[in-house]
Amino acid sequence: MNVDHLHRLPATKAAKKIIERHFPECEGAILAGSVVRGQESATSDLDIVVFDKKLSASYRESFVELGWPIELFCHNLDSYQAFFKSDCERARPCLPRMISEGIVLKDKGILDGIKQEAETLLIAGPEKWDKATIKLKQYFLTDVLDDFIGTTNRSEGIFVAGKLAELAAEFVLRTNNRWIGSSKWVFRSLAEYDEEYAVAFTEAFDLFYTTNDKRRVIHIVENILDLHGGRVFEGFSLGKK
Repeated sequence: MNVDHLHRLPATKAAKKIIERHFPECEGAILAGSVVRGQESATSDLDIVVFDKKLSASYRESFVELGWPIELFCHNLDSYQAFFKSDCERARPCLPRMISEGIVLKDKGILDGIKQEAETLLIAGPEKWDKATIKLKQYFLTDVLDDFIGTTNRSEGIFVAGKLAELAAEFVLRTNNRWIGSSKWVFRSLAEYDEEYAVAFTEAFDLFYTTNDKRRVIHIVENILDLHGGRVFEGFSLGKK
């Protein structure tokens, strides 16, 4: 990807030019992502959400322009709602978060309402897990924890630890009615919930990755399980008629 980091325009100025060039008649546009959160890096792109009533369906498009990698998320005035619904069902509010936190690039009077919808969803949090779901998640978390404790193969252990971190973070967040995330948003979601806990959680896995010491990871995951009655194995059944 040919990106000129040294000579590119500032993020907001570049984003406005993109809208002027590609969507001059759109009803609204928002710049979101790391550049508006103060987390910009050399590899950051411009995440731009566009609302154009002439579009027949939503689409996503990536390209490089004005020295920036551009990610467009394009919607008509209704299609975004299906993405809101899907994101909330997955408990990963990608589009609501982008719209809520984003900087307005252009608005013909539609964005206040859409932003309010996004903010209302974010504040409400994901749908709470019921007891059956918690029990199911405990079972799978217990299973991976046992694999982590039992494996003596360092290579296998690295991948088991990655899965254990993912499941443990999900369990903590969802049982506390918090949004989850993937990749870098796993840590960010934990930090939004409890910054000190996020650091301790990360340090435990870092210790394993650097020294092969499993004890702190085991301690953290067992504590997570203990808050909901401990490990789940004996007597568990799924799908039995």
